[in-house]
Amino acid sequence: MPLHRPLPFRRTPAAYGLLLAALALLLLGTALPWQGRAQGSGEPIRLRVVGGLANLSQYVDFEAPFWTTRVPQLTNGRIRPDIAPFDRSGIRGQEMLQLMRLGVVPFGYVLLGLAAAEEPLLNVLDLPVMNTDMAALRRTVDLGRPGLAQLLRDRYNVELLAIFTYPAQVMFCRRPFSGLSDLAGRRIRTSSVGQSELVSALGGVPVVIPLAETVQAIRGGVVECAITGTLSGNAIGLHEVTSHVSRLAISWGVSFFGANVAAWQALPVDLREKLRDGLRQLEREVWEGADQQTEEGLACLAGRPGCRGGKPGRMTVVEERWQDESRRLQLLNETILPGWIQRCGPECTTIWNRDMAPTLGLWARTE
Repeated sequence: MPLHRPLPFRRTPAAYGLLLAALALLLLGTALPWQGRAQGSGEPIRLRVVGGLANLSQYVDFEAPFWTTRVPQLTNGRIRPDIAPFDRSGIRGQEMLQLMRLGVVPFGYVLLGLAAAEEPLLNVLDLPVMNTDMAALRRTVDLGRPGLAQLLRDRYNVELLAIFTYPAQVMFCRRPFSGLSDLAGRRIRTSSVGQSELVSALGGVPVVIPLAETVQAIRGGVVECAITGTLSGNAIGLHEVTSHVSRLAISWGVSFFGANVAAWQALPVDLREKLRDGLRQLEREVWEGADQQTEEGLACLAGRPGCRGGKPGRMTVVEERWQDESRRLQLLNETILPGWIQRCGPECTTIWNRDMAPTLGLWARTE
């Protein structure tokens, strides 16, 4: 019996807006599912792929080369993809999942944190302070992958093909701190509901600010701390306005690559297998890259050896202490997990206690 039954498209103003956006994309011809070749014509299959965030290493170093160079090689030229990042394609990240469901975006990347605004269950893999390092994140993704695949197939008509992650999101502050318990009273830049709940539970004041405006906000005293990636924080100059950065990963930025089921099944079986194999390798490469970039970002921020492409700083790297682990588990039990369950509903309690709790030792309470 399927865990999730297919749901009708919700007739809300946002849904109608999404349908209009889908129609506009179709009329513009920017999101054709695929252009199949006639039987025996010898013409390559053209795939339109919507990728992740432009200018970030995941897209520039991994996604774009995979689709433009490696896929034609893997398929002996039978598939010729075109790829563009969603933030340069006139698409909001929050819309990607529904556009894939409609088939307007047949092959695409979805940032779970953005899609979770409509489907909170998608946050199950990356709750704040749940995955404090890469090993913990790998374990969580392994636990949640089967349920995510079933959810996407049953509810959104999307085939899960790969799961990716961006580098660790960590805490930067302009004044010294020795752990999570030192952040009470501080105004802290956040980028998600979960991060804001965490900061509030720590006694801080969450302030949602775009990444590009973070350095100026710290300079102007709007906030004194910020949560963002190690390497991206270095790239925007946070090492020039903050003094301390924590190694403890607060969150990561997990995404997935998938395909509309109809577009996927329209491909020949042998090509689907070649794409699956290639995407498995791409997934490994992206994860290795995210791990390396997390460490390289810390090296750059502190001015240590290993900083290759960043700007050397003089920041103090705050190492995790056993007291922080106790506080982290308390936050998960009393704030993060209950807050997510409240937004997500009884279904998420069932899924969490079935898939995640037996291994993680954190049980969602049913009330």
